[in-house]
Amino acid sequence: MTESTIAIVMVFLGLFLAGGVFSLAKQGLKIGAVVCGVGAVAALTAGVLWW
Repeated sequence: MTESTIAIVMVFLGLFLAGGVFSLAKQGLKIGAVVCGVGAVAALTAGVLWW
């Protein structure tokens, strides 16, 4: 797999924030969902590029 724990943490954080997007969108908090979505995309991108 990988020896980089930072990459694993970033992918986990991105998936966690993606769940937050779903939760916030379901509650009707669109601005929070967008902010969470941007963070999720950034974290997933960083994790994949770090891999």
